[in-house]
Amino acid sequence: MFVVDDDSAMREALSSLIRSAGVSVEAFASAREYLEHKRPDLPACLVLDVRMPGMSGLELQRELAAAGAHPPIIFITAHGDEKMRLQARRAGAVEFLSKPFDNDALIDSVRAALER
Repeated sequence: MFVVDDDSAMREALSSLIRSAGVSVEAFASAREYLEHKRPDLPACLVLDVRMPGMSGLELQRELAAAGAHPPIIFITAHGDEKMRLQARRAGAVEFLSKPFDNDALIDSVRAALER
């Protein structure tokens, strides 16, 4: 399970929440940092902020797809709109949550994504 968010407080809060559900988490401050990190070839999902400096979450989703990787992605954002939500879902996102989101909804989404 991976969390990618440029906001350190949000990144830590997400990681703690997911760990509290018994899921191990690695967190990254940027899409580029995530891409440069060696990840095990195991089933995993991403909790991914949409808007980040450098490469956005949607750009990371496209880059992963172009490389043949299609991990389940749960997008989170404080600045999303319906067009962005539809774009993410059409590209394969399993969920698109607006901040502030319900903690139980996030955990349910993570569990569903990991079962895919």
